[in-house]
Amino acid sequence: MISVEEALAFVLNSTQNFGIEEIPFIKSVGRILKEEIVADRDFPPFNRVAMDGIAIDYNEFSSRLRSNRHLSFEIEGIQAAGSEQITLKNKENCIEVMTGAVLPNNANTVIRYEDVTIENGFATITIDAINEHQNIHQKGKDGKVDDVLITENTKISAAEIGVLATVGKSFVKVAKQPKVMIISTGDELVGVDEIPLEHQIRRSNVFTLISLLERLNIPSETDHITDDKPVLKSKIKTYLQEYDVLLFSGAVSKGKFDFLPEVFEELGIEKLFHKVAQRPGKPFWFGKTTNCNVFGFPGNPISTFVNCLAYFYPWYYKSINLKVEEETATLAENVTFKPDLVYFLQVKLASKNGNLMATPIQGNGSGDLASLVNADAFIQLPSSKSEFQSGEVFKIIRYR
Repeated sequence: MISVEEALAFVLNSTQNFGIEEIPFIKSVGRILKEEIVADRDFPPFNRVAMDGIAIDYNEFSSRLRSNRHLSFEIEGIQAAGSEQITLKNKENCIEVMTGAVLPNNANTVIRYEDVTIENGFATITIDAINEHQNIHQKGKDGKVDDVLITENTKISAAEIGVLATVGKSFVKVAKQPKVMIISTGDELVGVDEIPLEHQIRRSNVFTLISLLERLNIPSETDHITDDKPVLKSKIKTYLQEYDVLLFSGAVSKGKFDFLPEVFEELGIEKLFHKVAQRPGKPFWFGKTTNCNVFGFPGNPISTFVNCLAYFYPWYYKSINLKVEEETATLAENVTFKPDLVYFLQVKLASKNGNLMATPIQGNGSGDLASLVNADAFIQLPSSKSEFQSGEVFKIIRYR
């Protein structure tokens, strides 16, 4: 049995490169960018009007204000958004301008409609304190041509989508997702839409794993294989050639029908470890071939859940070169845990006085699937001690 730290090191040293693909930018939310996005022109590309109103020459306004002349400006025309730039021909006049329009030539200040009155073709300014260049988004203020706007290995969100559209990136290079098969085993499992007999339960772990992978935008396929060793061996042999990752739930412990460790060995999968000093999830099996990583999670629901978060997620992040910051929280209650194991304790999270507090949730062991609904995360308590005090800070793995 190895430590959690050793197990994670084995997993992270077995990462894969799935390659790069080019996809429509609008389909790229949640994917990992694999190119730099640079400005194809200045941003904004022109002096952009930021308020509906009138555009004037600031020096003319200042001169009138100093000499107590009337602040009425004859309207020469209208500069609409999307129209070619027009010119203020007489500095004593003004041009009506719309938000998003290019600033007219010979104008350098915009006064919003709320601060003027318009009557008989004249706009009268009703305030006497304005600033030169106000309400103008200056050309190139957000970025110059060839500036890097989005760095490589950024996770694409709605914010990045807007930038991609602005620079005309209709297709974008992203990290390919791994091809994943999720496999459940066990004769006691029946389908979700079936009525189980007294000795049976419905399959749930496989759908938990599907959902955990969907959070990473990873599509997956599933199979359920009965506790028949020849069938297991035949199917797994095929899947090892067809998929980048196999995720198993169950059949890796010491039960009489837990055939997977034997099957893995017979198929030539290199075992990197089996059993980790943690609770829940101790019987975790991990190995690899030249082209496929194999995660053998224990069958208890909480074990499968926490091991996917604690090991598969970091493995995936490193494989696609995405840096994810570790998160911590403050323990809200005293906890005693005497076994010499790392304890992944379910907690409810709440913010208090600017601190993230973690309140333990009492469950009924690693088979208590329903307890996940009442928690937000796992707090990782180290094996170096058995008494954990309220106020101590530990790493958390959140799933909400």
